[in-house]
Amino acid sequence: MYKVGQVVVGKISGIQPYGAFVVIDDNTTGLIHISEMSDYFVKDIGLYVQLNDQVYLKVLEVSEDGRQLKLSLKAVYQRPLRRFRARELNQRLPQSHLGFKSLTQKLPEWITHWKGKYHD
Repeated sequence: MYKVGQVVVGKISGIQPYGAFVVIDDNTTGLIHISEMSDYFVKDIGLYVQLNDQVYLKVLEVSEDGRQLKLSLKAVYQRPLRRFRARELNQRLPQSHLGFKSLTQKLPEWITHWKGKYHD
């Protein structure tokens, strides 16, 4: 029997505009609602999953008989994506030294950095 919060592996068995159907095992199926694909707006579920994809999913709800699950893709995959985006953003910002400086002290350095990047 599956439990809320558990991470399971499932195979995408169907895609509809409102979500994706998943086969977990011979006796258990589930649904990933479109709102559980990503923290961002999802226009096309096909950009996130395809038929027969094997994906890791977090169990959000279990039916009384234990045969149907409500599942989340974003609960498993979004965190690494967030860290990647933060790392990517940090690589685009000018390097700064440890310590605190007032905004007035740092602003000319930032302006010079960005002018050099976009006005050459």
